[in-house]
Amino acid sequence: MTVVALTGGTGFVGSHVIDQATAAGIELRALTRRPQPDRAGVTWVAGALDDAASLATLVEGADAVLHVAGVINAPDRAGFAAGNIEGTRNVIAAAEQAGIRRFVQVSSIAAREPDLSDYGWSKAEADKVLNTSNLDWTIVRPPAIFGPRDNEMLELFKLAIKHVMPLPPAGGRLSIIAVEELVRLLIALPASNALTRQIVEPDDGAPNGWDHRDLARAIGVATDSKVLPLPLPRMILDTISTGDRLVRGKRAKLTPDRVRYFCHKDWVSHARPPADVWAPQVDTRDALAATAAWYRAQGLL
Repeated sequence: MTVVALTGGTGFVGSHVIDQATAAGIELRALTRRPQPDRAGVTWVAGALDDAASLATLVEGADAVLHVAGVINAPDRAGFAAGNIEGTRNVIAAAEQAGIRRFVQVSSIAAREPDLSDYGWSKAEADKVLNTSNLDWTIVRPPAIFGPRDNEMLELFKLAIKHVMPLPPAGGRLSIIAVEELVRLLIALPASNALTRQIVEPDDGAPNGWDHRDLARAIGVATDSKVLPLPLPRMILDTISTGDRLVRGKRAKLTPDRVRYFCHKDWVSHARPPADVWAPQVDTRDALAATAAWYRAQGLL
């Protein structure tokens, strides 16, 4: 039985990793800041990415590391650096000290353009740290991830039921992926030599990704709403971002960092995994509908 040390297990993607991994008979050692309910197949390890002792405990007896944890929103570059760069460095050090060779890291497609955002910069730097190690690493850079338990794409679903969805300037394209599809790849890699020392960008397989307007309409269909896609100039998005920070402070979703990211015209996956290793199996429109149904069941829509 493969034993995997997991970071980020209490987050959106990580919680789905736990679901699929335990169903597949993979034993997990999962890092957590807060007490968690007992769960078959999971050994919870109290600690954090900046706690070397807890990371040593986390990787003890593991065959591989699956590093999912990361900071997706922070008030400044230092916040991203602490969580994404130094956190990654600490997990790598723990793996090396324990003699673990296999290391799978969840990065982001944003790392492809590190000059556009502090988030993308921090993920790119974290990838560099792993790239220069002697581990048998694989870096997975997903595009926008959606699915049950996600709080980021929820904002778009809420806009859809209001029938108007503000969007980045026209002409941009992006890739997306359902969380269960991404996780299927993530739990397969720790016990495999596939994609060793490679960077891959899995997505839903849509040729040339999605136009923002088409994705808005698809979310509308998923929520039984007719949506008017509304591309906005960068200047207006900057103004909205300022207002969001004034109203929600550190809880603001549309930060200046994200405006710079959203306005980039090419977030289409260009380095998909080979089809004999992994390929998408779920139709995105079906997955969007299932996500909307989950949001409704939770009273979020």
